[in-house]
Amino acid sequence: MAELVDATDLKSVASNGVRVQVPLWVPILIFVMNLISEQDPFSPEQAKLLNQILPQITPEQATWLKGYLTAVGGVTAQASVPAEKSEPVTILFGSETGNAEGLAQNLSQMLKGRNVPNKVYGMDAYKHKNLSKESRLLLLTSTWGEGEPPENAVDFYQFVMSEKAPDLKNLEYAVFSLGDSSYEHFCKTGKDFDSRLEQLGAQRLIDRVDCDGDFDTPFEEWGKSTLELLSSTAVVSGSFDSGTFISPPAITYDRKNPFSAILLENINLNATGSAKETRHLEISLEDSGITYEPGDALGVYPSNCPEYTDALIRIGKFNPDTVVSTPDKEECSFRDALIHHYDITTANQATLKKWVEISGSASAKAFLEKDQATQGDYFWGRELIDILQDFYDKKVSEKDFVSLLRKIPARLYSIASSLKAHPEEVHLTVGAVRYQGHGKTRKGVCSTYVADRVPIDQTLPIYTHANKKFKLPTSPDAPIIMVGPGTGIAPFRSFIEERNEIGASGKNWLFFGDQHFNTDFLYQTEWQAYQKSGLLSKIDLAFSRDTSKKLYVQHRIMEKSKEIYEWIQEGAYFYVCGDASRMAKDVHQTLIDVVQKESAMTAEAASNFVKNLQTEKRYQRDVY
Repeated sequence: MAELVDATDLKSVASNGVRVQVPLWVPILIFVMNLISEQDPFSPEQAKLLNQILPQITPEQATWLKGYLTAVGGVTAQASVPAEKSEPVTILFGSETGNAEGLAQNLSQMLKGRNVPNKVYGMDAYKHKNLSKESRLLLLTSTWGEGEPPENAVDFYQFVMSEKAPDLKNLEYAVFSLGDSSYEHFCKTGKDFDSRLEQLGAQRLIDRVDCDGDFDTPFEEWGKSTLELLSSTAVVSGSFDSGTFISPPAITYDRKNPFSAILLENINLNATGSAKETRHLEISLEDSGITYEPGDALGVYPSNCPEYTDALIRIGKFNPDTVVSTPDKEECSFRDALIHHYDITTANQATLKKWVEISGSASAKAFLEKDQATQGDYFWGRELIDILQDFYDKKVSEKDFVSLLRKIPARLYSIASSLKAHPEEVHLTVGAVRYQGHGKTRKGVCSTYVADRVPIDQTLPIYTHANKKFKLPTSPDAPIIMVGPGTGIAPFRSFIEERNEIGASGKNWLFFGDQHFNTDFLYQTEWQAYQKSGLLSKIDLAFSRDTSKKLYVQHRIMEKSKEIYEWIQEGAYFYVCGDASRMAKDVHQTLIDVVQKESAMTAEAASNFVKNLQTEKRYQRDVY
């Protein structure tokens, strides 16, 4: 065996029985060298190199090395302590944008690293009959829209809530719930699963955690606690990363570490006279190493409107220069914290309850005693500044005020470009939100940030977000039908650019709608050029304000029902992007009606046919 550094010299620092403070990197280095000595997989030349480098590594390098070996090899500094054989664990995720899925996969890796066998399933891929056989279940789910389960969780949710759900007295479970506290029914799906599993007799391993968009720390804490309960080793080794599991040495940009990207172009796509303002943004990815695929989204971290911030400071009688902590535990002035770090617009019942806690407002407390309908009417269209204005009984400190705020969340936008067509660039299609409400001018936080407050050649913080549920067919020959009114056109611009770049032979059919043909036909010249070239096989338009009776994309779809059904029978993929509350629901029902009409199926059979299209990934939706 080649001569290696003797780790016993390092161990001797505590051999005399005296308690000493050993730096974190020392046991890491011992572990690495013991691993080398025990397995002896190295040639003399490799051993010589290791002898040269190991004694010289810094604490930071040692920590990184430990994490890397943990990730790629499933080993830890406590690897010599074997875990006892564990019961298998089932991990289920309900995910709309991919966050819950990513956390579930990460949790699985950490369990495997602790020798705890487990399997991960999307709720749509899990066989309901197996639930009664489970002994340990970890459930991670988001909540969608107004308290609804994510699309891949709907069937499983309905099964668990139904009378068909089995007795689960032999099941231990834990729930991690993702949501958005700006919505009234925050984390409702996770709460529903948690209470229903308990009703069915299951035993809770650990209390449910409900978290907002900034879920990294809550997930780390929940994950570590869950891991300790599920494995026989008391100490959890390594970090519990809620993002990428393996951290390469090169800089990577993600939700926790956004890239400062330069804005190259900002164009209003709507013509003069339009009631809308839709911005086409071109953003540089140069020197970032960031990649993406058609169907993915771009996360943008906005800052708040300075005018709105100053008005809030004025109404609250705050000192803008008072030093406060940010959500990331840094310090800055109160005004800078409000502009760059905190969500200062969200107003709902939870916000008002927190306001009562820090201010003792009697008027706010009295209002919270009113019925839910009255409260709901009040919060509709209002913002935090309205709460301060309407329920301000006494001044609160700047420190107390920021305690009721959450970290400003990123906004996700469907990417409107193909990386093959625009190397080192990413494009967005963003509708600027501006309206009058309750006597005030209101602005969308992120949409007006990118429209008004980021000059050309200046930077904005961005990251890409993979969307596995909204992808082009693997076969370039497959036909596709794209339904994208308004800004829902964005991903289909990326689809058609990609298919053009790769020379795909599959047919392409677009349904687009908006208010007026003359002012609101987004990317009109591009679509017309694709149609002229033959790449775009068909295009059907619905401009709702150009006719006496409002005409929408679902009406055009029904008009072409025979041909649409023929395309589907030929293997076409059906895509929908846009508004979830109305358009997507209407198009979904129209698709069922098309199948029923053209196939002579019953309504139930047609509904099951469409459900099967979803299961086969031939019917995909990107809705918001």
